[in-house]
Amino acid sequence: MSLPPVFDPLRIPVVAAPLFIISNPDLVIAQCQAGIVGSFPALNARPIEMLDEWLTQIGEELDRYNQENPEQPAAPFAVNQIVHKSNDRLMQDLDLCVKHKVPIVITSLGARPELNDAVHSYGGIVLHDVINQRFARKAIEKGADGLITVAAGAGGHAGTLSPFALVQEIREWFDGPLLLAGSIATGSAVLAAQVIGADLAYIGSPFVATAEARAAQEYKQMIVDSNMDDIVYTNLFSGVHANYLKPSIRANGLDPDALPESDPSKMSFGSGGGSKSKAWRDIWSGGQGIGAVKDIPPAGQRVAELASQYEAAKARVQALG
Repeated sequence: MSLPPVFDPLRIPVVAAPLFIISNPDLVIAQCQAGIVGSFPALNARPIEMLDEWLTQIGEELDRYNQENPEQPAAPFAVNQIVHKSNDRLMQDLDLCVKHKVPIVITSLGARPELNDAVHSYGGIVLHDVINQRFARKAIEKGADGLITVAAGAGGHAGTLSPFALVQEIREWFDGPLLLAGSIATGSAVLAAQVIGADLAYIGSPFVATAEARAAQEYKQMIVDSNMDDIVYTNLFSGVHANYLKPSIRANGLDPDALPESDPSKMSFGSGGGSKSKAWRDIWSGGQGIGAVKDIPPAGQRVAELASQYEAAKARVQALG
């Protein structure tokens, strides 16, 4: 199945993952202008009135860019909605997405038919992130258009399954838009995601270490200085298992190699279940692919590097054939 037309302007098959606290209009606009889908969590815009302002800014700036660059228009943008019951802003945020006709809505931690129907009402599409087949089937049954398979090694909330197994088994019954997340930080990894059956790669951690990202400079540098051995998988800080940077855990007085389990019912977005430190703000996330991140460039340069690596990887494959 071919991808929906909304993805036609992409320079390379990449969707930038929404980064809690970090993604902002400047980063999203830079990503879209560089040719990949830029995204941000609706909850990053606080108070809620700011979401209306952000959507207006992104829409106007991308429209202006497209008028000035008709031969190479910007990629579309996406807004991430947390569907969990702890998000008391969901329906208000959804109304703003409908008002601004957000092209792509990414849903997480729950699937609701009425949300999908609202996005479909103006021609938008919904991508739902999942960590296993059970959640994937539920999302499609409830009307999602595509799936984001979050495999082992992804930054933030992540699953534990191999990307090979996860994509393979979902492709046995689903031929719609399929994205893959998990340790993808190079153009060759983007191509590998396509080779095993995904349509698009879903990339987060490398964009933390960019000039436009709303992250502390220490966080950006920690991404550059760390590698896969510096990642720990725990549910302590948000109630849901996620991958975090060990140095940030140590900086908050905890031993990353001896963390207790948290009560999943305490899941929240801000304060951690059982920890005085706050997930995402004090305890920083990262995926296992961060060893490939060596600098802190503008987001457009990061995309250009991914594109160059992607083309080089395709050339190597062709040479092997």
